Amino acid sequence: MTALFWLIVGHAVMDFWAQSDALAQMKNRNRPNTRVPPGQVPQVMWPYALGAHALHHGAAVALITGNPWLGLAEAVCHGLIDFGKCENAYGIHLDQLLHLACKIIWLMMAQDAR
Repeated sequence: MTALFWLIVGHAVMDFWAQSDALAQMKNRNRPNTRVPPGQVPQVMWPYALGAHALHHGAAVALITGNPWLGLAEAVCHGLIDFGKCENAYGIHLDQLLHLACKIIWLMMAQDAR
């Protein structure tokens, strides 16, 4: 139960506290790129922003579980889930439920590995 608590805390930290407004906007490919410095040509940013955000979550899971493979799984799943949300396939509530389900799966997998 303690590990699940820390996985949820890690998720809350990475999804809300550590994610800047700029990152939240840049990770969505459907938002216009309004953060282009003067004189620079607009470029596709969303894959980098979404990837960085997903890696933050993967790092949290890897640190909490002690398993980098679960961290990698989290990074991939978190990126896919957020991509779906950014595509308006579902809203914030299902997005958060899917993220929580992943944490429960990682915890079960971590316990099975022992």
